Amino acid sequence: MKKMWNADNGDGTYTNPILYTDYSDPDVIRVGEDYFMVASSFCNSPSVPVLHSKDLVNWKVISYCMEKLPFDYYDKPVHGCGSWAPSIRFHEGYFYAFIPMPDEGIFMCKTDDPFKGWEEPVCVRKVCGWIDPCPFWDDDGKAYMVTAFARSRIGFKSILHMSPIKPDCTETLDDGMHIYDGHDTQPTIEGPKLYKRNGYYYIFAPAGGVKPGWQTVLRSRSIYGPYEEKIVLHQGNTEINGPHQGAWIDTPSGEDWFIHFQDVGNAGRIIHLQPMRWVDDWPVIGINEDENGCGEPVITYQKPDVGRSYEPCSPEDSDDFLEDSLGLQWQWNANYKEHWYKLENEHLVLFSQPVDPAVQLCDVSNLLLQKWPAPEFMITVKMDISELVDGDYAGMVSLGGVYTALAVRVKDGRRNLVQMTGEWTKDNEVEKIYDSVCGDSLYLRMTVQNEELVSYEYSEDGENYKSVGEVIPATPGRWVGVKAGLFAINRRERESGALKVDYFLFEKLS
Repeated sequence: MKKMWNADNGDGTYTNPILYTDYSDPDVIRVGEDYFMVASSFCNSPSVPVLHSKDLVNWKVISYCMEKLPFDYYDKPVHGCGSWAPSIRFHEGYFYAFIPMPDEGIFMCKTDDPFKGWEEPVCVRKVCGWIDPCPFWDDDGKAYMVTAFARSRIGFKSILHMSPIKPDCTETLDDGMHIYDGHDTQPTIEGPKLYKRNGYYYIFAPAGGVKPGWQTVLRSRSIYGPYEEKIVLHQGNTEINGPHQGAWIDTPSGEDWFIHFQDVGNAGRIIHLQPMRWVDDWPVIGINEDENGCGEPVITYQKPDVGRSYEPCSPEDSDDFLEDSLGLQWQWNANYKEHWYKLENEHLVLFSQPVDPAVQLCDVSNLLLQKWPAPEFMITVKMDISELVDGDYAGMVSLGGVYTALAVRVKDGRRNLVQMTGEWTKDNEVEKIYDSVCGDSLYLRMTVQNEELVSYEYSEDGENYKSVGEVIPATPGRWVGVKAGLFAINRRERESGALKVDYFLFEKLS
């Protein structure tokens, strides 16, 4: 099956972005010859994806830090809340993921093997408005956590804070102290990542805002400061805006690299890889650095020297539902319930869940979703609709700030295709009725063009497709890209209907 996005050029070079997928707020570490990345996922579950790579270019999702968010009110979507920018570190045989929930506090999950799963989250500090935590163990064994602040919760931002924590990362030891104020020169500084090199403490942190901002590095001989500052990466003359929050990593051969995201709107916060080097104990990221050592992002560059070549790979997207569990590309719109679905006889079965007619589709919990894997694509779904009952709506959804779905509606024994379109910030969902459906097998197709336009087709034989509905310009959600997926709901409080899905197939546009 063809990759939807291929950053590995096959000739020893790569082309950014390495992932044209919304793995926002990435943090990355190296453990031996393996690289691990975590990213935010807000109110979706499972929560906080963990990706693995051998060469920093080709990545696969291997697990999630949390199966569900640890609060019952996330059983319904709370857009823009939940798990924000996480960090990942390895210390004395354990992987630690620090996960901020801006309304609930700082949480930690750990494991000795991220391929096999993570322990239940522990609350490091119950607090509102603290975000972007990163742990650090110093040479003397003492442990610390650097954080930023969300003005929407605590009333201020552009401040970095340092807290001593227990070495096992289970709680903070005291209230800590502010260590850096970026209001004058580094506004909206956030996403701090803490390192130590050559006797200096370094904090890598983006500033200036997500889309127009830049990468700042702070350094000090003391962990509590005072810190010097330097801008080390900016957009310059490139088309890579931001460039925003990320991580410094090295290779066993001694090379240094920096991974960060770029906010491109509908596709979300996509991932870039930049070369990095050290000059006078300051990092220089990218190329074409100016006289102050501030670089620009690269487009195509030599792959990292990791000692050997690896087969190109990418996160999964298409699914034929042959496995015993859902693929790791899938997330639900809120904390999921096991009774929403089953995998049976090489099918995904979605059981219709009762939903109040006043609830817009974007606020339905049992939307099964995945991230866009490329700027343009087509998805074809084969469905068996024979077990849908009166009041059911079942089909495909494109979920963003502006969302749209194509579904089979069963009403008074009749099946019709309907398009449901609305905006998540407004109570304006519109339902338009189209063609009737006669048979039990149905093929739906969603096409995304120019990173924006979402259109639908359908077929009853899998060969002859007919356009249906309106072409809808998508918009991103709250700090997330647009997602595509499946759903089955019932507007008449019945639970007996079911949608069977044979496959969910991504294809490149020619």
